Amino acid sequence: MDLTDVASARQRPVGLVELARIPLRRWRTVLGCAALVLLAVLGYLFVLPATYTATTAVVVRPVVTDPFSVPSGGADRAVNMTAESGIATSNDVIDKVARITGRETREVADALEVETPVGGQVMRFSYAGHSEREAVDGANGAAESYLALRKGMYENQRAGVLTSYDDTIDLVTAQRATTQRSLPANQSSSNPSPRTSALLDQLRALNDQLATLAEQRSKVASADLSPGSVTSAARPPVPSSRNAAPLILVAGLLGGLLLGGLVAFARESLDRRVRTSAEAAAAVGAPLLGRVRRRRGGQPDESDLRYLVLALGRWVDGPRRSPLVVLSPATDEGREQISAGLAAVLAAAGHEVRLGVTPESLERIRRLMLDAQRRHPPVESARPRVPRPRPVPATTPAPAATAGPEDTAVVPAVRKPRPFPVPAEAKNGAVYRSTTTAQDKREPSTRPATADGAATDGQELRIGTGRVRLVDLDGASSDGLTVLDAPPALHDERGVRAAREGRAVLVAARDRTRTGQLTQLVDRLRAVGVEPFGFVLTGDGRD
Repeated sequence: MDLTDVASARQRPVGLVELARIPLRRWRTVLGCAALVLLAVLGYLFVLPATYTATTAVVVRPVVTDPFSVPSGGADRAVNMTAESGIATSNDVIDKVARITGRETREVADALEVETPVGGQVMRFSYAGHSEREAVDGANGAAESYLALRKGMYENQRAGVLTSYDDTIDLVTAQRATTQRSLPANQSSSNPSPRTSALLDQLRALNDQLATLAEQRSKVASADLSPGSVTSAARPPVPSSRNAAPLILVAGLLGGLLLGGLVAFARESLDRRVRTSAEAAAAVGAPLLGRVRRRRGGQPDESDLRYLVLALGRWVDGPRRSPLVVLSPATDEGREQISAGLAAVLAAAGHEVRLGVTPESLERIRRLMLDAQRRHPPVESARPRVPRPRPVPATTPAPAATAGPEDTAVVPAVRKPRPFPVPAEAKNGAVYRSTTTAQDKREPSTRPATADGAATDGQELRIGTGRVRLVDLDGASSDGLTVLDAPPALHDERGVRAAREGRAVLVAARDRTRTGQLTQLVDRLRAVGVEPFGFVLTGDGRD
């Protein structure tokens, strides 16, 4: 496989189905995040104290001289709501609410919220308390404190303006009195002197100024300083944080599932495992020999194993059969099931197979082979049960008839058949029962270890019309069909050493085998001069 194929395999498009498979494949992560979020929501609802929120609405009125006049501009132009919001959250209001509710000023500042809609003159005071009474008192107290504070501020401003007008009026009045005293007493009104005319003009100006001042003062004094009124006072019952508990639980569940999906995608991007055969082929650089699915009991599908044997036809039918070494990076790829399944399928087809195993995996392999023997009981070769009788020699006299002269038939002599011939294998110590029952045929036949140490424990299993002999991994050299179940290659080099004299078949498990480990194993094989013959992909799923 060249670099172009590798790049195309890595840059293949990802469909919606594969994206949907990621949360399903990592369902434990998704459910774990959902459970954590639900626990947090339950703690908020039942462990933490409930929060009661009361709201009071206040209509803010502008300062006008005529309370029945209508402002010319918009309502928000008549009253600066930004400034009013600052007054409503000032320290004076918070201090008064703290005295009413008995809480700290910092807690009151966090619990009090003032909402000022754009283009309106309605303010809403929301207060969150630990009880209904506290929430109601806090909201109403904040509204009343705001109105009292606003009215006091405007009254102080009006008092200052009236005092200034009064001082100015007193000054002008004093000037007018001085001007009046400067007028001559005997001056004729028909022909006044220039000085008198000037004093009279000054006196008229002072009178006009006093009239203007008096008019302005009256306007200021008649201004309506009413800050507004409470249109909707808070009263029980008030909503609490536990009123919408079912909705909060549903929202928490959905939020947890969403968070779990995001965590699953994040872990998928960081955890590079073999997902498809294209990814495995890009990492191995060898063809796919077959996909082996798993049945419910965890055993490989036998039909997939038979197709795998067909894919290995060049090795099975070859003149010089080198050992077939089954390798895997780790222990959870299903390598032992593949090795035992290949040996069982070959034996069921009539071959004699030597299965090389390690002492660590001997018991597991034996159990797998016994299970295969139960599915494929031993079958004897077809033999005639009754041998043909020997021909009667010509010198054998015919028996005389005891009947009358009318009975002239000659009865030939019948000879008893010999017992069945003993097979040649029985001379070497193998146990083959020719006259066994169906139950005896299902028992595994064993023979002791030979002189060359070929058998690990002296056990030979008959499956179908063939045999599987369990041998040691290091002493499995033979000209027949030999399958070697190598230990995890990243931690044990015996399988790689055996692959130097045989054919290496890699086993990768979908959603389990890490791409880095598989690539590392292929690099080690090629470093010792072994080119992988192919790979087998195990596990469920579709490409």
